[in-house]
Amino acid sequence: MELKAGHILYVRIDYKIDDQEETEQDGVAAMKYLESISEERYLVAGVFGDMDLGEMQGAMILFEAKNMEDAKALCDNDPLMKKGLYRYELYKWNMMIASR
Repeated sequence: MELKAGHILYVRIDYKIDDQEETEQDGVAAMKYLESISEERYLVAGVFGDMDLGEMQGAMILFEAKNMEDAKALCDNDPLMKKGLYRYELYKWNMMIASR
């Protein structure tokens, strides 16, 4: 997918819910889920924190969706959200500048 100015993407910012423990299996399930989405549409994802120390406070995902309803459904079906380990904020993002 070629990104151009004027393209609309969606941004999900995840926040860890402090009292919930995430297992390695939870992380693997979420990664597999996001990888499956990335096979059918544009998606980039990363975490906030220091992965070397295992200190992750949240994440950000930038992805393509048909509309806000589609974007919300993709977010709600993430295994981490289903288990209540994270909460998210979702934004429609209008790209203004893209590098060449």
